[in-house]
Amino acid sequence: MSSKDLTFTIRPLDPLKDAEVLHGWVTHPKAVYWMMQDAKPEDVERAYREIAADEHHHAFLGLCDGQPAFLMEKYDPAHRELAGLYEPRPGDVGMHFLVPPTDTPVHGYTRAVITAVMAYLFEDPATRRVVVEPDVRNTAVHALNEAVGFVPEREIRKPEKRALLSFCTREQFAKAVAA
Repeated sequence: MSSKDLTFTIRPLDPLKDAEVLHGWVTHPKAVYWMMQDAKPEDVERAYREIAADEHHHAFLGLCDGQPAFLMEKYDPAHRELAGLYEPRPGDVGMHFLVPPTDTPVHGYTRAVITAVMAYLFEDPATRRVVVEPDVRNTAVHALNEAVGFVPEREIRKPEKRALLSFCTREQFAKAVAA
């Protein structure tokens, strides 16, 4: 199977129904930057119930052929994650995504996921720019971000990490995926 043959759908995350699958993803050693390595299933459920109750933060489950395939979070950077750390613009949307490890990797899969996530975010005409703040050490995600049009601006200090603040406009995304 090629990554070009993949079809993704994205739905709101159900903290009660999806916590078990998420627990395996966020506690896996490859999800170290998710900072939930020692979380118990009830901790994951609680964290996502808190997100579900937050008007400025939303979690989604990405599906591939109807099966759970990735986690995506969308947030308002003026109110969550980046509040006070940069000058937000109208239409800014913050994003996190996590693709769980697999025993049967598909070449280009994670890039296909981030492309689907970005397309989903830009489906909303109010979204003008996507903002990310991955850990500066997470070079794999920096490369993926660049592949879909993100441009790093600067390092910032968050309470839990040093992060690379990066932005991607609708136009930058369209140009990157057309290339």
